[in-house]
Amino acid sequence: MAKRMWNAAVAGGAAAVFTAMAAAPAGAAKGGVSYSQVSVNGGKPIVIGTQEEVAVPVTFRMTTTRTWDWPPMVYPYRGKLDLASSDMLYSDFSTNGCRPVGKTGCDFDAKLYINPKYAIDGNGDAGTWKTAADLPLPGGDHVLNDLNLPLQVQRATRVTVNAAPEPVVKGKTITVTGKVTRANWATHTYQGYGGRTVSLQFKADGASSYTTVKKVTSSSTGALKTTVKAAGSGTWRWNYYGNSTSGAKASSGDHVIVWSGVRVMHAAR
Repeated sequence: MAKRMWNAAVAGGAAAVFTAMAAAPAGAAKGGVSYSQVSVNGGKPIVIGTQEEVAVPVTFRMTTTRTWDWPPMVYPYRGKLDLASSDMLYSDFSTNGCRPVGKTGCDFDAKLYINPKYAIDGNGDAGTWKTAADLPLPGGDHVLNDLNLPLQVQRATRVTVNAAPEPVVKGKTITVTGKVTRANWATHTYQGYGGRTVSLQFKADGASSYTTVKKVTSSSTGALKTTVKAAGSGTWRWNYYGNSTSGAKASSGDHVIVWSGVRVMHAAR
């Protein structure tokens, strides 16, 4: 992996910027540091598109009696836990610094930044990652900890919808179309996502939630199409629930007015 840049805002408010080491001295991973209350993205999958940098909230508590140079960094990794050979997934990391807890603890609120144009190597980066913490020590040494926290990294999906005709007479046929696409991290574009089961949902006027009407499988190009009978006015949408490598996504809603079939005309007086 390429070297990553990260920013650490220390307790005094000054910002420090440095490059994470591509290699570390032998025996750099030492103990004496523990972590608890670790949360990355609130436990939800990290969903990444093709262009926009993702800012992932991270909170954790570190406890140590060791002297450290910079605040710890928490990041996804694969493979062996060392700075020389592990596969690391991040662009930048920032923290507001230590909030003291007792004599040896610090609580941290941080952000992990992932830019798909620089941090993602390809579509193979989707899936399950592990979580590591890196505490830089004086003299260039590091303490690395496996936080025993799996992270799910997913390719973003997009879903569109169109319901027609609008308006429509009650009992007539409404055709609902759309398309489900998925981020291709190799080309940095969205491409049709075929063979996906997608729910067609309806929310009647005055209702507070959507109800699934039927399920449709997307074509090889990601296209969605089905027909329903017009029963009442309301909003239609497609909802894709995602999988281990692809994010869940619902389309925006398309509102359709349904007429009773009787139109009263009043003559001008």
